[in-house]
Amino acid sequence: MTDYRDAKYTFPTVTFSGVAESSPVEGNIWYDSGKYYFGTSQSFTGVWSSGGNIGTARSGIAGAGTQAAGLCFGGEDASNDVRTTEEYDGSSWSSGGDLGTAKSLLAGAGTQAAGLCMGGYTNLNANTNVTEEYNGTAWSAGGNIATARRQLAGAGTQSAAICMGGNTGSRSTTTEEYNGTSWSAGGNLGTAHRSLAGAGTQSAGLCMGGDTAVSDSNVTEEYDGTSWSAGGNLGTARSALAGAGTQAAAICMGGYDGSASNVTEEYNGTAWSSGGNLATARYGLAGAGTQSAGLCMGGSTGSMSNVTEEYDPGPGSYDELFSASGGL
Repeated sequence: MTDYRDAKYTFPTVTFSGVAESSPVEGNIWYDSGKYYFGTSQSFTGVWSSGGNIGTARSGIAGAGTQAAGLCFGGEDASNDVRTTEEYDGSSWSSGGDLGTAKSLLAGAGTQAAGLCMGGYTNLNANTNVTEEYNGTAWSAGGNIATARRQLAGAGTQSAAICMGGNTGSRSTTTEEYNGTSWSAGGNLGTAHRSLAGAGTQSAGLCMGGDTAVSDSNVTEEYDGTSWSAGGNLGTARSALAGAGTQAAAICMGGYDGSASNVTEEYNGTAWSSGGNLATARYGLAGAGTQSAGLCMGGSTGSMSNVTEEYDPGPGSYDELFSASGGL
């Protein structure tokens, strides 16, 4: 058979069939186009690259969906809270249906075709309990959250969502669960914080960062559908960050740690590790997608930003093992 050292490929130059999101593991063998390959390196720290700018620069924005089908809504432009919704096709943003209520510092969940937003802060300088549902074209009223608040986090789907934390006038531990019609009480967070980020699902949720009454936080908590428990701490304590992915494979990016941050971290269900830094440091941004196909948009660098960035796996090395036609 062909010696496995005679041909080396650098990911992602070679696309391996059947590997979800091209997420290789060192030591595994892949088959592609009649050949087998062996993963020889697992230095797969992700890399951010520029995406198409959102049409309206804003901060305190919310996001949902995937890298190829993203959604962003609400936020504050240079002068007011906005109703603006935009949809991403993997390259550029286009206008979607406006929110019913202009608001910033809100939370989001779901997909581009079935989005959800809840809470936030309105132009009337008041916290809101409003929930809205998106059908891919227009927003309509959903069931109100029980506790009006801003700077909260969200996760899950339109029919099975979770929201947690935030600011009711003081920092909150409140968690609520949505069934597609109404919100009900969930288990309280262990730490009261606002300006935190969320990821995962209603039955396997994750929240990270934010700020407590004392300082920016590195706290991570995991939700099992009933109660929160401590997860691994962030490497960099920060607030006004964004999150995406699942409880077992999350990503968080940006935020504020005394100044705008470009820090990205990846979670494996136990601990956070360093990811590739954002090209543009900012806070108050929104996140969407997965750990291996992430998306972030908007935020503030000190002034409102329209920047979009996409996160993808970094290079890893592969050697050719043998040709299928050559046998073992």
